[in-house]
Amino acid sequence: MIGKIIGALVGREIDRRDGKGGAKGALLGAAAVGAMRRLGPLGLALGGAYVAKKALDRRKERSNP
Repeated sequence: MIGKIIGALVGREIDRRDGKGGAKGALLGAAAVGAMRRLGPLGLALGGAYVAKKALDRRKERSNP
């Protein structure tokens, strides 16, 4: 279940890059879940680290106008 949540967050972050929204982020998020499952706990850690880094970058950007 945690893998699916992280996959959804990864898909959302990927989809935010182009700003169009739509199915691309959902498809890439689903692919990320498959990749994370094959990598096991390492994949889960990598996916979580990616989402955390993007959130931290966004927070720093907001605090430094």
